[in-house]
Amino acid sequence: MTGKKISPQAILALKEALSVIFWKREELRDFIKLSISNTAIIGTINWEGNKRVAVKELIERMTNRPDIYGDDLMSLLLAVTDMTDFSHLKFWDEDGSKTRNAKGAVEILRVQTKGFILITQEQEEARKRKAETEKRINKNKSLDNELNGLKTKFLELSKIKDLQKRGFQLEPFLTELFMLYELNPKGSFKNNGEQIDGAFTFDGTDYLLEAKWKRQVDRSDLATFCFKVESKLKIAVGLLVTIDGLTKEAISPDFKSIIIMDGVDLIAVLDARVTLPDLLYQKRRKAIETGNIYINYNNL
Repeated sequence: MTGKKISPQAILALKEALSVIFWKREELRDFIKLSISNTAIIGTINWEGNKRVAVKELIERMTNRPDIYGDDLMSLLLAVTDMTDFSHLKFWDEDGSKTRNAKGAVEILRVQTKGFILITQEQEEARKRKAETEKRINKNKSLDNELNGLKTKFLELSKIKDLQKRGFQLEPFLTELFMLYELNPKGSFKNNGEQIDGAFTFDGTDYLLEAKWKRQVDRSDLATFCFKVESKLKIAVGLLVTIDGLTKEAISPDFKSIIIMDGVDLIAVLDARVTLPDLLYQKRRKAIETGNIYINYNNL
């Protein structure tokens, strides 16, 4: 509910409109019930007597307790000003006067509340924008906390002396990272005897994952991974994550189905200097534009 008070003229116009927009008291009561949230107040009003008296009592009770009925009063006001169909009066309206009175009363209410409704709508939009901003801020804070936790875990992995053990633990670590960015990761699996370190989906494309953390990757490593990728569906792409980078002779123009991440890239993501989806997008675009499948974050 906006902090701006509804004017006395608008309250009077609302009372008049409610008194004439329905001929039958039952229809008016049902309309009000559907328009507000705190419907218990409707049962405290005597609807068997004069309709104007019932409307006057209802609105005065609501205006006297804005802490309880403020939002409902606004909802009721908006519901009446939104009315454009008065065909329900036709059966009772031999000379058309009831319909004219109803339309006129609603139009007067619109005039009396025009500025207020615009202000209220603007405040509601501002509230929604604020809520969305707070949601993004909280999401970013949560993401930062998750990334800090993963960075700590990565630094612990780097201390492992057993290279094979460290390489095995890199795979679930990457699964956690890809899960954080909602890339639908899948852990390691075997396919026709081939060991696949993982898979994920990015920007509508399926990627196979290869993770290396023993030494620099050489040309034979790249050739083996490219074969794994190219022997699958044509739309498949490969991401090779090699923490220690590549040998100078590793890259070949024949390798066109994969892109490569190294330790520099991974630290940039964990430090929140770039998001993982943005990094993958830039790497893929550079590979398409230049044919270079290995450009790390510092050179993008």
